[in-house]
Parts: sequence; structure tokens; C-alpha cells
Amino acid sequence: MPMDQTARQKRFLMEVEQGVRDTNQDVIHQRIPPVTAANFLPFANSVARLRARYLEAAFRFTAKHSDDPINDDEVAELRRHRELYEEARDAFEALRHAIDRGYVDIGDE
Repeated sequence: MPMDQTARQKRFLMEVEQGVRDTNQDVIHQRIPPVTAANFLPFANSVARLRARYLEAAFRFTAKHSDDPINDDEVAELRRHRELYEEARDAFEALRHAIDRGYVDIGDE
């Protein structure tokens, strides 16, 4: 591949990345306030509580049914706990990614 083609591709990708960054900053700034420890840590706490509920449910069913399979209602309850936890965890990771990329402002305490 000719060098000027490679340089054009790199320049194009840099421009696109900057456009994506600018778009994310503009759109996300309209939706969420600057992130501070005061509004970030409660979110982390919520995720931890959902994780604990999910693990507690799994442990309870495992201990209760050492020889017998869990029933459909118990599976549904475990699934609900898992889905709640996974949704919260994914949202938390999306926020961390947005912070890492500079898509959100970090506010003062």
C-alpha cells in the first residue's frame, strides 16, 4: 500500500475518532450531570447490592438443592436477580467507559 494511502487512512480514522468523541460528549452532556464521588459511589453501591442479591440467591439455591434440581420458579427468581445485576453492571461499565473517554465531565465535590 502506498505511504500516502496509509497516511490518508490514519488521518481519516483520527478525524472520525474525534468526531465520535465530540458527538458523545455533546449528547451525553445533555443527559447526565458532571460525575462526582457523591453521585458515582451510590451507583457503585447499588451495583454491589444487586451483585450480592444475585450471589445470595445462587448460594441459597445451591445449598438448598444439593441433590435435587431447583424448580422452575426458583430458576425464574435466580434469572431475575442475574438480569437486574447484569443490567446495572453494564450501565456502570458504560459510565466508567464514558469517564475514561472523556465523554462526561468530572465535577467538583
